[in-house]
Amino acid sequence: MRARARSAPLPTWETRLLLLITAGLVVFGVAAVYGASSIVAVQSGEPGSVFALRQLVGVTIGGGVLFVAARMDYHVWQRIAWQLLGVVSLLLLILLLPFASAIVLEIHGARRWIGIGGVSFQPSEFAKFAVLVWTAMLAAKKGNRIREFNRGLLPFLVVLVPVAGLILLEPALSMALSVCLLAGIVLFSAGARIGHFIVIGLVAVPFAWREVTAIQYRMQRWLTFLGPGTDYADSGWQIQQSLTGIGAGRLFGVGFGQGMQKMGYLPYGYSDFIFSTIGEEWGFVGVTVLILLFVTFVGLGLRIARTSRDRFGTLLAVGLTSLVGVTAFLHMAVTLGVVPTTGLPLPFISYGRSNLIVSMLATGVLVSIGERVTPSKSR
Repeated sequence: MRARARSAPLPTWETRLLLLITAGLVVFGVAAVYGASSIVAVQSGEPGSVFALRQLVGVTIGGGVLFVAARMDYHVWQRIAWQLLGVVSLLLLILLLPFASAIVLEIHGARRWIGIGGVSFQPSEFAKFAVLVWTAMLAAKKGNRIREFNRGLLPFLVVLVPVAGLILLEPALSMALSVCLLAGIVLFSAGARIGHFIVIGLVAVPFAWREVTAIQYRMQRWLTFLGPGTDYADSGWQIQQSLTGIGAGRLFGVGFGQGMQKMGYLPYGYSDFIFSTIGEEWGFVGVTVLILLFVTFVGLGLRIARTSRDRFGTLLAVGLTSLVGVTAFLHMAVTLGVVPTTGLPLPFISYGRSNLIVSMLATGVLVSIGERVTPSKSR
């Protein structure tokens, strides 16, 4: 009876505020997508609201997923971690099979989406969640052995490297690196030695550099990053227009829907560079509020991790918080030219239903962890 009472969900102010922030980000995201995509939609012969309506479908599905995940005991994920990773790995493999072209969508030479009956999704987005669940499960099980290389870190590499390799072959270098980074954060939180990470990083650098130089547009992005202002007419165009848009926003922005960069100057202003569109239309005040919302989200997630009743809950909460926080701040860094250009979305905001659903799923699991605390840690 005592164990059952401890498992019962306990409402906390952290989870309530987390849900409130998530709802605010999602609503603002739909509005931002509409403002940034309406001209693009009309130019392609579709209604101006088509992207926002598609995003609303993702909000509906994501809301259901969030509700179910929040009501579930998060230990369910611990029990199905291997199966979840296996299913996601199979989906990643299907993307690469030549005879799967009937359901695999190829866009700009990349095979990253599976489409069935008019519904498409991106398996690599769900791979991030599956990898985090699996990494947290195994790290919690290993305990202090995580500090050893052979029995601690090496088993993770045996599984994570092939998964990241499947994503890399799509090709999606930034997504593969993102999966590795998020898993590394969980492992570091579990107690893995920083020296082991340094050695792994040094070994991985030549392979990563080979992938960068193997594809022309990746190399152009790096050259543009290393030499700002060069190659303005080609690979540097996007980041230059991004900075122009943010600068044009000044303090309060030019007004919702009044931005000029979406008029064909800034490609993917509704997805990969939506932070730039927000900066132009909402100004410094708008982006500051947005950043504060993400900072608060991260703070609440880490607080939930600290108050979790077990090691798995702590590590999973750290991973899921990083899933949202790290991706958000990398997206912002890209639009500001602080890191090389990649295709990372802004969680809850950018157009893209797969990322939206995964972000809302992560929030739901965080709520589940936050509402199941030990009596000594409950407020």
